[in-house]
Amino acid sequence: MHPLVSAEWLLQHLSDPDLRIADVRFSLADPLAGRIAYLEAHIPGAIYLDLEADLSGPVREDRKGGRHPLPAPQALAATLSEAGIGDGHLVVAYDENGMFAPRLWWLLRWLGHERVAVLDGGIKAFVEAGGTLTAERPQHPRATFTPRPRMDWVKSAEEVAARGPDTVLIDSRAPERYRGELEPIDPVAGHIPGAINRNWADNLGPDGKFISPQAIRERFAEALGKELILYCGSGVSAAANLLALEVAGVQGAKLYAGSWSDWISDPSRPVATGEQP
Repeated sequence: MHPLVSAEWLLQHLSDPDLRIADVRFSLADPLAGRIAYLEAHIPGAIYLDLEADLSGPVREDRKGGRHPLPAPQALAATLSEAGIGDGHLVVAYDENGMFAPRLWWLLRWLGHERVAVLDGGIKAFVEAGGTLTAERPQHPRATFTPRPRMDWVKSAEEVAARGPDTVLIDSRAPERYRGELEPIDPVAGHIPGAINRNWADNLGPDGKFISPQAIRERFAEALGKELILYCGSGVSAAANLLALEVAGVQGAKLYAGSWSDWISDPSRPVATGEQP
């Protein structure tokens, strides 16, 4: 299915029995902000899934695996089942800035669940389309989610380091973080040597909706037709770039899930700074 749905489509399908809506709002600066916002007002029927509590595994003391490690497939499947998301459901994920909903979209597809999409423009688009928010929390019956993980979708630090010359490594963070001029989260600034920079946020227009497929393809023109590995700070915003590539019809890109925070957990790994890869 198409990786995006419009607010107008969602308004017309709110009462569909096989629909499950997931609010994935989050703030890296304030981890409770998304949950609080959900409790105050959300799209009717939406459950809340927390980036760190639900959509990430435990962080190791040595930081190997990064700040938001992938959850174990069985653990994520149990979380989804308990939330009422099963094998037959169509899942629509939304947030408020386009950064976090793609994480759930990618995770579900990584587990073999293809019936998932992201609400284009997020909660703002829903309200602007005439949607009414609610504080009422749904009580979905427990479902059965069967994980069928596609482990080949994920690349390790060792595989990134050993990539061939025909592989394009894409850093999805803001340019100033890529260049090493600013690093608000991780203890080391810079990027993986050889990576090019394509800021995930540049896939969105001023209205918060995705730009056209052609415009996305132009952004990634030098990488098309090659093996792609994407990373960011911790495997979250890279999923937004993976979603954009799917919108543009580009499939098969891989995720370095541990990303920069995993890369720098080993001080022997090289670090680059500046404009050039």
